[in-house]
This record gives sequence, C-alpha cells and structure tokens, in this order.
Amino acid sequence: MVEQRIGAHVKQGDPVTEAQARGANAVQIFLGDPQGWKGPTVDFPGGAEALRAATEAADLAVYVHAPYVLNVATTNNRIRIPSRKLLQQQVDLAAQVGARGVIVHGGHVLKDDDPEIGFDNWRKCAERLDAKVPVFVENTAGGDYAMARRLDRIARLWDAIGDSGLGFCLDTCHAFAAGIDPSDVVDQVMAITGRIDLVHANDSRDPFDSGADRHANLGSGTIGAEAVAAVVRAAGVDAIVETPADGQTADVSYLKKYVHGA
Repeated sequence: MVEQRIGAHVKQGDPVTEAQARGANAVQIFLGDPQGWKGPTVDFPGGAEALRAATEAADLAVYVHAPYVLNVATTNNRIRIPSRKLLQQQVDLAAQVGARGVIVHGGHVLKDDDPEIGFDNWRKCAERLDAKVPVFVENTAGGDYAMARRLDRIARLWDAIGDSGLGFCLDTCHAFAAGIDPSDVVDQVMAITGRIDLVHANDSRDPFDSGADRHANLGSGTIGAEAVAAVVRAAGVDAIVETPADGQTADVSYLKKYVHGA
C-alpha cells in the first residue's frame, strides 16, 4: 500500500528544513516567481541536483506549483502561447528536482468567448506537453468563465483532456467556494475524472459558494478541520496544506492524526 503523505507549501530556499519543522513528509514549492513569466529557477544551494539529493535523503515527497499567471485555456495568444512554454519549462525543471507532480490552475476564457474554445485549448496543450513528471490540473474557486470551477465545467474539461494522462488536484477551499459540498466532493469528482492525484487541504475564510479564494488554517475557517480531513482520507492520496505558515505545523499534525491515527 502506498503511503499517504501529509505536507505543506513552503518557501523555496530550504524546503527540507521547512518541512521537517512542520513534521511533514511532503512539501510543495514554487520554482521561481509565482507571479511572473521568467523561466523557473531553483533557490536551493547547489541547484536542482542538490535539492533532489537532499529531499531523497530526507524521504520527502516534492510537488511543484506552477506560476499563477499561467492560463493555457485563454484565447489571448499573448498569454496562451507563453503559458504553454512556461508550463513545459516548469515540468522540465520539476523532473530535475525529482518532483512527483506539477500543479497548474485550470485557467479561464474571456467574457465573450465560447467555453468550448478553452477546453479545446487545454486539449491542444495536453497533446503537446512532454510530461516528464505528472501534471495535475487544479480546480479553482471563482470566475464565471473558469475551466475548472464547477462540476459541469470540470466534466467538459475532462471530456477534452481525460485521455491525455493529465491528473487532477482537488483543492478543498476552492471546491467549497465554488459551491461543491465537501461531504461528497470526492465521489463527485471521481465520477467525472476517475482520479484524484493530490489534495490541497485548505479551510476557507469565506462562506460556501462565495467564489473567494482565501485559505484559512484548519478549524479557523468555514469548512471546518474535520470536513477537510475527511476529504483527505476519502481521496486516499497525498495532501498539501496551503494555509498561513504560522499554523501549518498544527494543520499537518491534525491531518496526520485524522488520516493515520498518529
């Protein structure tokens, strides 16, 4: 049986130390600027090979979150084409650091666009991507023109890319903000995608169906710690908390106890 790991999103400089301080055996990082278009970089001393050696020695599972600016669905060529290029660069470097996956947001189309164009743009991206490591599409919290906010859009997206080998990252805060009940979100998503590859285990600062992407530490938000943890246990895959850093140690500890009883 594959171990279900619990971890946190941490600063790039020394993810091993950051993870160990939280009692985590998984970690998520950015490779470079999450808000910029420059190529990915490794801040760890010694570069990609040193980071890979350090995380392997620490038995630490590594995930990479692609920059927020990426939007491979858009009809805007000045965004879509650079997004494809940057995603490939992220995947290539993630492979060098030994990452288990790269997470990328589902993106959106413009106000007057047919959503089908966005789904087709995702299909083209998936066909051209050299996925040296698995790539997981993440559901998003808001936006009327988003590709992966509500279940009907996720279903249409999966019609387009389901045969491509791309995976799915389920964010509990985003799903809650999109109006998806946490009590059956795993069953609902599995019925559509047939897979959940990673959980972003986040409480929400805002009410159900708010459309707001604002994470809270477990138990201090509107979802509740137990409801978030139940999603993690039901999904049966690794989980990463993307919550405020000062509460991440408690978040990781709670999830470990709930999922593993330890």
